[in-house]
Order: sequence, then C-alpha cells, then structure tokens
Amino acid sequence: MRAILLSGGYGTRLRPLTLKTPKCLMPIKNKPLLEIWFERLSEANLGPLLVNTHYLSDQVEKYVNASKYKDRVTLVHEDLLLGTAGTLIRNLDFYKGGDGLLIHADNYCLANFAELQIAHRNRPSECLMTMLTFRTDSPTTSGIVELDKRGVVIGFHEKTQNPPGNLANGAIYILSSGLIDILRKNLSHVKDFSTEVIPLLMGKIYSHETYESLIDIGSIDSYKRANE
Repeated sequence: MRAILLSGGYGTRLRPLTLKTPKCLMPIKNKPLLEIWFERLSEANLGPLLVNTHYLSDQVEKYVNASKYKDRVTLVHEDLLLGTAGTLIRNLDFYKGGDGLLIHADNYCLANFAELQIAHRNRPSECLMTMLTFRTDSPTTSGIVELDKRGVVIGFHEKTQNPPGNLANGAIYILSSGLIDILRKNLSHVKDFSTEVIPLLMGKIYSHETYESLIDIGSIDSYKRANE
C-alpha cells in the first residue's frame, strides 16, 4: 500500500530547535523522525512513499537522497505550502487507483500497521476511511472523536475546550479508493484535511485505536517526551 507523508511544515512551535533543522528531521533518540517512518513502513511492507518538501527542503532532499530507502521515496517540492488536503489532492495519482495511507509525519508513532490494515479491510461497508486513534493526556490540543458502538466516528472536535473524552485523532489514515475518487471529483478545492474533509465524513470513518506510543512532536514538551 502506497503512503503520502506530509513533511513540509515549518515546525513553528518547536522553535528555536527548528530554525536550522526541519521538523521531519528532528532526531528521536539520535535518529531523524523521517528515518523512523521509513523504517517502520518498510518493515510493514508498505510503500512506495511520497514525501512533500517546503521548509528547509534542501536538507530533506539531501537526507532522502543519501538514505538506503531512496529508491522507495518520491520527493515532491511545494514552492508554497498547499495544506494537508492540498498536498493530498495534488498527488492523488500517486495511489494508482488503490487504497492508500495519508500520514502526518510529525508524529512519533509505534503503532502496528498490520493491525491498522486489518481494521481497514474489516471496516463497515459505508466507511470510506480508517483513522488511527489514541488516548491523549491533552485533549484540548487534539482532535477528539466520538464513536458509535461499532467504532464509527460520529463526532469530531478539533482542539476545543471541554471535549467529550480523550480519544484523539492520530492524523494517520487509510483512504479508500472510493474516498480518493470523491476528493478528486468533488473536493479538489479544499486545503485542510482536519477542518474541511473530516467533518464531511461523519458516519463514514472507521476508527482503530493503538495502545502503542503516538506523540505529535510539535511542541518542545512533546518532543522531550518522545525522546524519553
């Protein structure tokens, strides 16, 4: 299964650490985050991979071109950031007509991708996507989901005060070919996946909870936690 890794962001909340290093190359236990993604996806027999670049793109390109995974990776540069949905929509052809992964690559994630794929294959027939979820200690800074008894997402609360629970969107998705067709035909104008796409899919997103580490390293505190 092919995967798009969103990797072009500025990492502003991680400054000053990201003034000279892009967030996707920040080291976790002395290993660049992007390398951890390449390793885990390769071990799960997932790929080829597409990585978008923008901020400090020369560093990302240099790293990928020197990596042992370079033959599995397509680099796509954006002169202007397109947004999480914008990057996806521009590169829908990369999925070659099949289901595919969309990954926010600023997450440190040790989830079992084989289990995620099984969940996706066994999703209810009306569900167009499978979302990886996890329990968070800071629900007000996350996208919190509400589920029905089958594990289908029926409510989504993006970084709100007093959200109903702590089950969070892990920003890692398997998109069905049906959803990819809808994005191509009807949603080619959208820019942000969390605020413009997910709210349109209530009742059509299956969830799979991971009990392994999943940490968004977007802040100094969470980056330190990932390294611990």
